[in-house]
Amino acid sequence: MTHTSNQRDRRILSFPAVHPCEGISPATLLASLINLSRNITNFQPQFFATQRRNARETIRQIGILLIFLQEIGDCGLFFRDSTILCFSELHFSLQKIHFLMQDCTLDGSRLLILSKSQHVALQFRTLIRSMATALDVLPLHKFEVCGEVKELVELVSKQARKAKFEMDQNDARASKTLHSVLRQFARGTEPDLSAIQEILDHLEIKSWTDCNKEIKFLEEEISLECRDCDEREVPLLSSLVGFLCYCRGVIFETITDTNHSEEARCSMEMITLTSTFVNLEDFRCPISLELMTDPVTVSTGQTYDRASIKKWLKAGNATCPKTGEKLRNTDLVPNTTLKRLIQQFCADNGISLSKSCNRSRDITRTIVAGSPAAAHAVQFLAWFLTRRLTFGTEEQKHKAAYEIRVLARSSIFNRACLIEVGTVPPLLNLLASNEKSTQESAISALLKLSKHGNGPENIMNSGGLIPILSVLKKGLSLEARQNAAATIFYLSSVKEYRKLIGENPEVIPALVELVKEGTTCGKKNAVVAIFGLLLLPKNHERAVAAGAVPALVGVLGSSEKDEVLSECLAVLATLAENVDGARDILQASALPLVTGMLRSATSRAGKEHCASILLSLCVNLGAEVVGILAKDPSLMPLLYSLLTEGTSHAAKKARFLIKVLQDFNETRTSGFKGSSVPHEPSLHVW
Repeated sequence: MTHTSNQRDRRILSFPAVHPCEGISPATLLASLINLSRNITNFQPQFFATQRRNARETIRQIGILLIFLQEIGDCGLFFRDSTILCFSELHFSLQKIHFLMQDCTLDGSRLLILSKSQHVALQFRTLIRSMATALDVLPLHKFEVCGEVKELVELVSKQARKAKFEMDQNDARASKTLHSVLRQFARGTEPDLSAIQEILDHLEIKSWTDCNKEIKFLEEEISLECRDCDEREVPLLSSLVGFLCYCRGVIFETITDTNHSEEARCSMEMITLTSTFVNLEDFRCPISLELMTDPVTVSTGQTYDRASIKKWLKAGNATCPKTGEKLRNTDLVPNTTLKRLIQQFCADNGISLSKSCNRSRDITRTIVAGSPAAAHAVQFLAWFLTRRLTFGTEEQKHKAAYEIRVLARSSIFNRACLIEVGTVPPLLNLLASNEKSTQESAISALLKLSKHGNGPENIMNSGGLIPILSVLKKGLSLEARQNAAATIFYLSSVKEYRKLIGENPEVIPALVELVKEGTTCGKKNAVVAIFGLLLLPKNHERAVAAGAVPALVGVLGSSEKDEVLSECLAVLATLAENVDGARDILQASALPLVTGMLRSATSRAGKEHCASILLSLCVNLGAEVVGILAKDPSLMPLLYSLLTEGTSHAAKKARFLIKVLQDFNETRTSGFKGSSVPHEPSLHVW
């Protein structure tokens, strides 16, 4: 019997058992005792990677106890209060024993249990003795069961008090070797591979997949530590993760994972407009100063984490904490767009956000390793992978690229190590591979490294733009092409590179082609990459000349997901600020699409982009556009709703556009001139 670790609410090796209520019926209590005992005896010793002897002895003793309990149930005996009290204590102990057995067989917990072998053995001894204490006061002479059963129960009680439940010699030896290896890593010494192999053999971690399961389990444990604000175990857990990452990359030559969901998730990564161009402080709640997990907006337009603002309101406050304005109402409107951006930002930076957490894991915790052992293990692994990328066989190069791809996703520290040891140049060389999977791994690894502060500089200084552009244009798969687009987005996050990238005559046209023919993910990455380049005004006319407007309008007219449509609207809003861009939007028959999306858009950002586009068209094209909009009776109510329901930026645009339309209607009889449309001081998206 093995157990998975998905969606665990209980921390490993913690046993939050509860006593049965005082009014519980004897029959119910006995049935629960029998069920608990049966569940414990169903565990098979062979499923215990460690603690097998202790588990076997525990199963044997509780198996005898189960016979006794079933005998009582068959006889239908009446319980006295003293018996119920004893059984209640026994029930409490059995719950804890069941938890312990579950933890020892959890999928992915082998290395952690080995590292805590002494503590786990002590738990077995303590819990079995607590069971013996409950049995000691059980009035056996009052139970009408056969004498042999009574003798067995008495024997269990005696053995439980005397049993040592010590560490198995093999466990002790493997645990000693493990801690010795971790100390070597902590000192900056690379351990002997034979010692590492001894640990893996003892735990029967036989493949890349087995190793990866252990890593995922430990990473979840670290997240739980941070969620509960109890990080005492983080150094040990981080050391174990570093050890296993080293094993996964160095010991196991072949990736044996037949479930490609992880790879597919990495390949289908989508970026957002604010993935790079954001200030981390914008994601923090003004009250708690923590990253918001459930952002909501109040009537003043300010956003707070739901838990924090609810506590503020519950305390009797009727004002906005940030502005001091009196709240018109206490409605809390979910800010789903911001929530999605925060989640994307956390995914990009290796930050774990649990839905139920009260505090968020700070980004700074991913900048440094969780322990010296983890730091040196990753550094040794980074050197090994770089050598493989440079001197390995084609198969070894592919495996190294995939390992970098997975490793770089975990933390900023890992990315820094990989960049520092020089993985970028050989990864760029792999982009020319004729193997689809190798090219995909290499471009995905570069994408993740480009998210690091030093990543864009390393890639550009290594001549990375040309090979990345080659993948964008004619990559062996759409996944490779969309990751190339995302990489260009991160490269364009550096101001001076926007000019270099934009001046390449092939980059923007290639992105436009991906907008036309890519998957949903590919379209979005290409659109966002174009937006990054448009932060340099000189790239506006290049995007217009490359046919960006018709391609974006084509996406608006398709059945793409809302998140892609919102990004397209943001780019069109930027292009509309240019007269040529505005003209292209009008010629592409986008006006009814934009007004329709102003009506149907579900996100506040989408509505704001629509208002921005319409306003820019009016300012740049004058009466030609204003006359059309003025004839639409549904437009004014939509704009008025933005005044109260939109962001402050949206309200500003809506107010200006309303004035333009009202002025037009008032002066229609005297003739409207495009030059009479006032120019708004700023029409930028951000």
